[in-house]
Amino acid sequence: MKKILIDLNVLIDFLNKRNDHLDAAKIVDLCIENKIEGYLCAHEVTTLAYFLTKERHKKTKSIIGRILDIFLIISVTEVILREALDSRIKDYEDAVIESSCIQNGIDYIVSRNLKDFKNSRIKAISPKECITEYKILLGNDKN
Repeated sequence: MKKILIDLNVLIDFLNKRNDHLDAAKIVDLCIENKIEGYLCAHEVTTLAYFLTKERHKKTKSIIGRILDIFLIISVTEVILREALDSRIKDYEDAVIESSCIQNGIDYIVSRNLKDFKNSRIKAISPKECITEYKILLGNDKN
């Protein structure tokens, strides 16, 4: 089973039904069905809660609870934070995502902002590419 880390922009696409939210919804469905192992970094969850609260979303606690039910959460440790300092990725938050993926054997980072991860040691793919990759695996595995 492939392990993916979902960048916050994809999750927000799904929740707010913006941009390519149907692709994001399909990825969330694959995680719910345990066909893909979906991960988030702990800091992405707190940032999502901040955005939801800022937008005065009435169901913030419910949404965060459901997110925690669906996705595996990667704790951000001092080791990850220090490793991110040496990343070739310029944006520290993205470097923390890359480091988290390396430390946890993640196969792909799924993001809409692929340019942010162009120097990543973990391959970044778009939501559409993630779905295509899953279909290829499904065709080969018959799962």
